[in-house]
Amino acid sequence: MVASSAAFDGQKGQVSYSATKGAVRSMTLPMARDLSRFGIRVVTIAPSLFQSRMSAGMNEKTRKSLLKAMEFPARPGRPEEFASVVKHAVENVMLNGVVIRLDGGMRMPSKL
Repeated sequence: MVASSAAFDGQKGQVSYSATKGAVRSMTLPMARDLSRFGIRVVTIAPSLFQSRMSAGMNEKTRKSLLKAMEFPARPGRPEEFASVVKHAVENVMLNGVVIRLDGGMRMPSKL
């Protein structure tokens, strides 16, 4: 499943978005427990800023503010980096009931 860093670091004005992503995060372990008897694993990825159509449409002020919150690397994630984590989650059977933050150490400030 895909959540968001907002599941952990919700911002002002994003109550609904953070709540829905937090719900995805919160159902990861119980879902893994429910589905384990069928051999189904559940892994959630919680990305921060990634290159996408949505981020391409951001104004420069917002983009710069988000980049300031990044640790390393100080850039948006790339689609191939996200895909790599998905591939690893599929291939590694020990990953189950876990939320993987894919955020380069980014922690969102309360407001931009």
